[in-house]
Amino acid sequence: MTKLFWSVLRVSPVVAATILSANSVLANEVKEPTTSVAQLSSDKISQTTSVSQFRDVQPRDWAFQALQSLVERYNCISGYPDGTFRGNRTLNRFEFAASLNACLERVSELIASSTADAVKKEDLATLQRLQEEFSAELATLRGQVDALEARTGELEANQFSTTTKLKGEAIFGLTQAFGNGVAGGTEKINSNFTFSDRVRLTLESSFSGKDRLQTRLNAGNIRSLSGNAAAGGTGTNMARLGYDSTADNALSVDKLNYAFNPLPNLSVKVDAIGADLDDNFEAFNPDFKSSGSGSISRYGRFSPIYRQARGGSGIALNLKANDAITLGAGYYARGSATASDPGPNKGLFEGDSTIIGQLAFKPNQAINLGLTYAHVYQTSGGFSGGFDSTGGGVVGTGLSTGKVEASNYGVQLNLKATPKISLGGWAGYTTASTLTGTRSTGDFWYWAGNLAIKDFVREGNTLGFVFGQPPKFTGGKSGGTNIKGETDTSFHLEGLYKIKVSDNVLITPGVLVILDPEHNKNNPNIYVGTIRTTFSF
Repeated sequence: MTKLFWSVLRVSPVVAATILSANSVLANEVKEPTTSVAQLSSDKISQTTSVSQFRDVQPRDWAFQALQSLVERYNCISGYPDGTFRGNRTLNRFEFAASLNACLERVSELIASSTADAVKKEDLATLQRLQEEFSAELATLRGQVDALEARTGELEANQFSTTTKLKGEAIFGLTQAFGNGVAGGTEKINSNFTFSDRVRLTLESSFSGKDRLQTRLNAGNIRSLSGNAAAGGTGTNMARLGYDSTADNALSVDKLNYAFNPLPNLSVKVDAIGADLDDNFEAFNPDFKSSGSGSISRYGRFSPIYRQARGGSGIALNLKANDAITLGAGYYARGSATASDPGPNKGLFEGDSTIIGQLAFKPNQAINLGLTYAHVYQTSGGFSGGFDSTGGGVVGTGLSTGKVEASNYGVQLNLKATPKISLGGWAGYTTASTLTGTRSTGDFWYWAGNLAIKDFVREGNTLGFVFGQPPKFTGGKSGGTNIKGETDTSFHLEGLYKIKVSDNVLITPGVLVILDPEHNKNNPNIYVGTIRTTFSF
């Protein structure tokens, strides 16, 4: 019987839906044909004996009834909600051929799945006769589908419509800082309870389907808490929030970059402005990295080694050597206005700059390890911005003025202990030296660890903790004289709970505590409470 069936199938299976879906094949309701008196009185009416002579296939025709029987027996067409083949519809010959082809394909599946015994021999004979009667229509359908497939393939290979997607994020923040005194001063913290915002609109355009032009607009009024007592601040960068922004909701383009893949395993990203190394390279802190949905603090988001570009301009390359290893490298002009300034000690190559290299090792889904090096060249101002407002000051270290170069070494790790529990952290060492004036050198250390518990209490919610030591000066030399490092140590303690209201709304209450701010036990502890509500679309 199988041999008989395959001899019947002389045409390639044609997808009936490409011409007319099974629904429309059987859903074109037509009134029953009527015969006029003139036609009845004519003695020239000839008897029709072949299906091929019909213009349409009527429900009373043998072919229609034969196909109806096959549909009901083998469930060839199930386009109607009740799964029936309705027998009160008139079909034209091409509609009928499309339905016939659906039954041919169904029987073919039964044969191929070794259930040939389910197909009756007389049904194969019926299919053979139907195929012979409608051979011309089946051949036409096959040609039309082949032409459509060829055109579709050509369009997919050669045509891409330039598209732009809009992504948005809005943050509402309720914040207040507390403490018996600002760091390094005698005044008490005079911070009021504030309600502030930040909004970002990102336009992502593609010209080939394999590239991306990103333009981000930013506005906000979430003020930094690092100011003095008169400004309602805490006196230290250690207390800064991870999502503070420019004042007065001033609108600006704070990111403009273009990314593409010249090779399957090589990605390139060029930043015109707003370069963030945590965006351009793996930062190994997925649960806390985002300013809108991660850590509430600036230091808790990721290692300070990824802040060395300071929103500047440059290029990043990431080469995926194999499934486990990715190599990254980049060059940046540090600062948002450096590369575009033609003045002395400015520009793309003559001003402040950073060169970075990274090895990312991810042998499986549970382990993600990174080794990072960044070389920094600062033309003026010393090393005061070396950690981009995440640690203590450098006054008294001999590194606060003049040209400075620094080597930064970092190790980062993220472990998924279970599908719902992640452990992470980083450690970093920096050695800096002046290039003008009195020769001075200095060493800095920092570290942090974090814990994220997903689906805590409720599915979609995350409980998180961060504990660590912000960058600390541990010793150096100035003019051949040893400089003692900071004897006290500040600790960063943070707790937060991310509440998923919906896929687009996240509420995160959190508390930040800085113990012995600015690595000085004489400074009172600082407390910051905040509720961050993030809307994303």
